[in-house]
Amino acid sequence: MFEVSVEHTFAAAHALREYKGKCERLHGHNYKVQVSLEGPRLNSIGLLFDFVDVKRLLREAAERLDHYFLNEIAPFDKVNPSAENIAKYFFEEIEKGLASAPPGAPVRLAWVRVWETETCAATYRP
Repeated sequence: MFEVSVEHTFAAAHALREYKGKCERLHGHNYKVQVSLEGPRLNSIGLLFDFVDVKRLLREAAERLDHYFLNEIAPFDKVNPSAENIAKYFFEEIEKGLASAPPGAPVRLAWVRVWETETCAATYRP
């Protein structure tokens, strides 16, 4: 099995609804997002999936959140903008982009990890 991963950063603010503690108040993070794709074989030129294409998909998904108050942006206007839910958001957005990718080696999105700080991360895998 082959695996490729790409990281991207963005900044955003959020407030955790119904959280009993300081994270219930408005605050921000410099988030780091890592996506990982996997597949059993490489395409005809020896790639699982082009890093350039993965970076583009990740950057496009992050641009919708970068420098915004997440609680005001769908789906976080209804879903709590926790690191776990942000990881799921990125998974779903990247997966949509992969569905329209050109044919090549069979590849699937394995997982997405979102760091709120250098030491705290949440991972989503289906």
